[in-house]
Amino acid sequence: MTEGLSLSGRVAGKVAIVTGGARGIGRASVRLLVREGARVVIADIDEAAGEALVAELGEATVFVRHDASSESGWQVLMGVVRERFGRLDILVNNAGILISGTIEETPLEDWHRLMRVNADSVFLGCREAIGLMKEGGGSIINLSSIAALAGRDDYLAYSASKGAVAALTRSVAAFCRRRKYRIRCNSLHPDGVLTDMTSGGFPAGLDPERLTIDSDPMNRMCRPEDVAGSVLFLASDEARAVNGVELRIDSGQMVMGI
Repeated sequence: MTEGLSLSGRVAGKVAIVTGGARGIGRASVRLLVREGARVVIADIDEAAGEALVAELGEATVFVRHDASSESGWQVLMGVVRERFGRLDILVNNAGILISGTIEETPLEDWHRLMRVNADSVFLGCREAIGLMKEGGGSIINLSSIAALAGRDDYLAYSASKGAVAALTRSVAAFCRRRKYRIRCNSLHPDGVLTDMTSGGFPAGLDPERLTIDSDPMNRMCRPEDVAGSVLFLASDEARAVNGVELRIDSGQMVMGI
């Protein structure tokens, strides 16, 4: 539950969907949105983690088992939101996977899987959300990556999938603005984020905590809560004039050229 937490109400009364909302950046975003007054649909394939988060946060949340790469799954999810809340104000397209590989070693199967989970899911989410948002307005927040903006030879297909998210975001922002829908669409571009998914990729014996900005400001790794803060900002009315931007959360990696 949320007892003991101060509420400033930055998204009070708003209805949100967070895909991949049961773990990592998604879970941190759900917690923060609820703390700030939103009702949140946690969409994830991990039922146990999703239900545990609902038990923690209470009646402001609902869990829906959801494969973000499934077109029919999105239709079911939007039906639940429409029936339960009658509106949608915030969509956080966070669901994604990470697979490494260079141009010479990446199997076509990995390429297709990354595109399906990381890019198709965002396309479907944006398309379906617009139908619920266009009357009252809203904010779509797409999780991309710093890998979409800088060359990563060791994460070829992942970088390409996140690049597709960035390009799609700009197009959706332009589409909604031209049609005066009052729907903002922005992308977030984290560098390293310490989550269950990323921590499994470190060599045995290496403590990931030593790589965080808590230990050294020159490090690359941040925490899910660092990204969730930007999700909250873009979801709130404070960002009403922010549309079509690529917000880097990289501790200055790009500006230093490394």
